[in-house]
Amino acid sequence: MGSMERLRILPIFLAVASIAALCAPVEPQTARVISADQPKGKEIHPVERPMQFSSGAGGNANSIEFRTVDQMTKKDRDLMADAESSISERAGHWDLEFNGGNWSYQQVVCPALPNHIFLRFTRNNGTGDVSVFSASIPRGVDGRVRIIPILLRGYSLFSPAPINALTISAFNHIRAEEHPDKAPEWLGTGLCYAALAGGHPQEVYLAQDPQNQKFPVALPALMKITSGGAILSFADVSAAPRPMEWTMIFDGQGKLLKATHKPAALIPVKALQPAPGAVNDNAAPPAPATAGPAPAN
Repeated sequence: MGSMERLRILPIFLAVASIAALCAPVEPQTARVISADQPKGKEIHPVERPMQFSSGAGGNANSIEFRTVDQMTKKDRDLMADAESSISERAGHWDLEFNGGNWSYQQVVCPALPNHIFLRFTRNNGTGDVSVFSASIPRGVDGRVRIIPILLRGYSLFSPAPINALTISAFNHIRAEEHPDKAPEWLGTGLCYAALAGGHPQEVYLAQDPQNQKFPVALPALMKITSGGAILSFADVSAAPRPMEWTMIFDGQGKLLKATHKPAALIPVKALQPAPGAVNDNAAPPAPATAGPAPAN
């Protein structure tokens, strides 16, 4: 066979060999086919976690405690005394009349922000003439005394304190002074903001008369964790004249972006009356039958 003829036949052999390779049976489990439509990642949905909150002490970051002056530690009272001139100066900047009238204060304990002392100052001159503001005192040298105006003679200085941009800004500066290095205690941080803005978040106690009891629809604290932060909602049942619902939006670093504050819708709770003929579990059991006199023989 000449060389020219071998060159003509060679492509034919190569084609036949390729077809044979393609048609050869494939051994099972020798290859894994990955579909082009297979998702490359898993979609993450926000997680909603209903939580209850308490006003009791004990170091729980999700609790707020209000202490009288006598209940404060000596160290905290000394820090308050050292900062009193700064508080007076900054309260004067807001025309809060701190140097006039009788002011009282209580400590707002926020375990979620342990590096600050928080105080609420109140001057009550009667109905319609109440002034209130919060003060923040850093425990260390890093930070400054800050004032959050709430009421002046019964009126808000600007927009209501709970949604005021100045209140939000002051709170974000306070938290930045804590030098947080991780995600915040979302619920504790939100409750602390509510307390500094004039709220008094506390746990709910059932009334003795359940027929007259009403609960906010948004009673349980609801926290939605998102990829960009958190959305927190809860009801302040102690607010007067009716419970108020709070909603706060935080970014991933714990910075408060927005706060809303509105009356909470109430749902009545009525006592259930037992159905006729129903067995009363609390009823006393019937007395055992007594034996009669023995028959005469």
